Amino acid sequence: MSRFMSFGEIMLRLKSPAHERFFQSPQLEATFGGGEANVAVSLANYGLDAGFISALPANDIGTAAIRELHKHGVNTAGVIRQGDRVGIYFLETGSNQRPSKVVYDRAHSSICEAKTGDFDWPAILKGAKWFHITGITPALSQSAADLSLEACRAAKQLGVTVSCDFNYRGKLWKYGKSAPEVMRELVKYVDVGIANEEDCQKCLDIHVDVNVDSGELDTKKYEALTAKVLEEFPDMSAIAVTLRESRSADRNGWSACLRDAAGFYLSKHYELTDIVDRVGGGDSFASGLIAGFNLYEDRQQSLEFAVAASCLKHTIQGDFNRVSLSEVQHLMGGDGSGRVQR
Repeated sequence: MSRFMSFGEIMLRLKSPAHERFFQSPQLEATFGGGEANVAVSLANYGLDAGFISALPANDIGTAAIRELHKHGVNTAGVIRQGDRVGIYFLETGSNQRPSKVVYDRAHSSICEAKTGDFDWPAILKGAKWFHITGITPALSQSAADLSLEACRAAKQLGVTVSCDFNYRGKLWKYGKSAPEVMRELVKYVDVGIANEEDCQKCLDIHVDVNVDSGELDTKKYEALTAKVLEEFPDMSAIAVTLRESRSADRNGWSACLRDAAGFYLSKHYELTDIVDRVGGGDSFASGLIAGFNLYEDRQQSLEFAVAASCLKHTIQGDFNRVSLSEVQHLMGGDGSGRVQR
């Protein structure tokens, strides 16, 4: 099995063309994506031995999803073929003051109906160094939440480093449990936490006076927030938080912070203008952080790698961050002019 494993759902992504509204044209662009699959693809692009764990139906759509992962060098030996359908999400890309919109069609997908005992975790995680999960899968169904907890416990028992992108999705928590009820238990097994400006509050019920809708960020408050997360979850070795300043759908400020036992780190700030596709931006940060932790001894460098990787994702259409290790490192080094390379 692969050394860097990601567990979750790969979905069929159906997007309206360019910046059109849903069905403004009688067509949708069909690709694949999903938070955990996006992480696996990025890690493979950086040359790491990446694998994806999931459940997919034994039909042509499930097979197409697996082939797409293979195309990017992702090992899918951890994918089991069961259930009846692939999850779907519909995407309408916003512009200026009109936000992007996501509509989910994920009920009764293979991963939603997967349950504890379906995966042989010791076999799947044999030889693994890192296991990544998000707060999306536990939001899908009670059985998916139970399975996510089982996976994290197994990884921890096997000595595998566990990372979790908390990824609060309000549209998905519909089966009777609140996000904190589920996530606070799961995060007990997490070594590296990853969040955006609201995830710590809505997934972990950890509050500091942070206004996520103001468009401006007070980093002092994030120093306090990250300290509080590590205080409440002492087995977590590091927590990283992306700092997005949403000025419009097309223009964002982008940076991140990280706290570990040695202190608090703040990254370089990027001004993102003319955003092509911000979906998957957080996943590209998560994968960048995982890669950064394994490429650099210095935590500041790890953070800078993650932020630069995610900065580049905003220029790429689709869920996957189709960039190489050298491209991220060039941006880290200050080469952000966009000049033609000949």
